[in-house]
Amino acid sequence: MQVCCCVVLVVGCTVKAEREDSVMPHVKWDNPIEAGKYLVTVTGCNDCHTDGYLMTGGNIPEENWLMGSALGWQGPWGTTYPTNLRLRVQEWDEQTWVNTLKNRKDLPPMPWMNVNKMSEKDMRSVYAYVRSLGPKGEHVPNAVAPGVEPKTPYLSMFPQNMPVAID
Repeated sequence: MQVCCCVVLVVGCTVKAEREDSVMPHVKWDNPIEAGKYLVTVTGCNDCHTDGYLMTGGNIPEENWLMGSALGWQGPWGTTYPTNLRLRVQEWDEQTWVNTLKNRKDLPPMPWMNVNKMSEKDMRSVYAYVRSLGPKGEHVPNAVAPGVEPKTPYLSMFPQNMPVAID
């Protein structure tokens, strides 16, 4: 009797998980790698994670996509660097990738608050695409604390000419 109860609970959980996934908006594509490529392209992953992508209007060969950048982003949080995702997916299994994209809260300018809302199906597609590119490049520098001058080029994201608050 207890065995039957356990089976019913497992089946119930599976049905619920499938129902939740079908309700969550996601890219519908037969091939997860193609879906991942599409998502990487339209969500702006290359803007930061592909060196020179913005400056060339996206004219970077696909074989050089997502290798990170030593161009830092400096603001009140310090200086951060876009991760080499091609190496990261070699270090993490798919579930670690999904858990990170669902739960991570980290330093700007990475829009974690938006990434956290991506469907799990889309997260897995992005993982499949990035992994399909294979490992390439080097790891990027570690983040630099606020007030410490980085040794690399960086973009300043400090607000300028802010209006003065009137009490």
